[in-house]
Amino acid sequence: MKLTDFDVYRQLLLDQSGLDLTQDKTYLLESRLKPVAKKWGYPTLEMMTMALNGVPEPGLINDIVEAMTTNETSFFRDGKPFESFEKHILPYLAQTRAKAKNLRIWCAASSSGQEPYSLAIALKELQPQLPNWKIQILATDISEEILQQAAEGRYTQFEVQRGLPVQLLMKYFKQDDDKWQLDESIRSMVTFYRLNLIEDMRKLDMFDIVFCRNVLIYFNEETKRTVIENMLEHMEPDGFMVLGSSESPLGITDKIKGISDHRGLYVRADGPHADAAKATGT
Repeated sequence: MKLTDFDVYRQLLLDQSGLDLTQDKTYLLESRLKPVAKKWGYPTLEMMTMALNGVPEPGLINDIVEAMTTNETSFFRDGKPFESFEKHILPYLAQTRAKAKNLRIWCAASSSGQEPYSLAIALKELQPQLPNWKIQILATDISEEILQQAAEGRYTQFEVQRGLPVQLLMKYFKQDDDKWQLDESIRSMVTFYRLNLIEDMRKLDMFDIVFCRNVLIYFNEETKRTVIENMLEHMEPDGFMVLGSSESPLGITDKIKGISDHRGLYVRADGPHADAAKATGT
């Protein structure tokens, strides 16, 4: 791919989604966009680039963004964040929200649904500790197509084998032909909604927990700061933010601090947890 063509796609993705591609991702760009070019009747990526330099169809732009922003995910991915969720976050919130009996969680960049469904399963397993609680999980993503897939709650054998314990698979899924169908009791706990993290978030409510893992790594520093600080506007003063293990806000924003011994777990720098938190970083 010519550098001039790469720059067209890089700028389009930066403007539309905040995704900041570097030149070493040229191979990824080519592999993901060739099917898009074929779908739209362009024999080569270069010809699709020419169309983008004119007055492109909005649908073409949408397909390009969707092709490049579908991220890797799995059930109970990385393990540690879910351990922190069960052993650190929930005990605190169970005590402080005991009167209201209301818990709101936001999973940003939820992809095909494994993360919000993992949280829903964990909460279902802990239901005896949260009797009569109202639990709401909002899962957002930029891709309409991936959200539709996630809402169906149907996964391949390969997808359910990745991170999902066998006992939970047998308890909450039923095999349907070559797919595994997630039980309605879990799917009903999650609401899927299209949201671009670099656009207006004012329609969102307040949340006790914000999960935003493994997406900030694709943004430049300015976009990372904007996204983190905008998400904080929707996090309760004593709420928690969970980032990916390799996503440090160090040098990007001083508005959140990491919790010692809980990698990836952050709180407001001006919130009630601040004294117990370490300096902003990993």
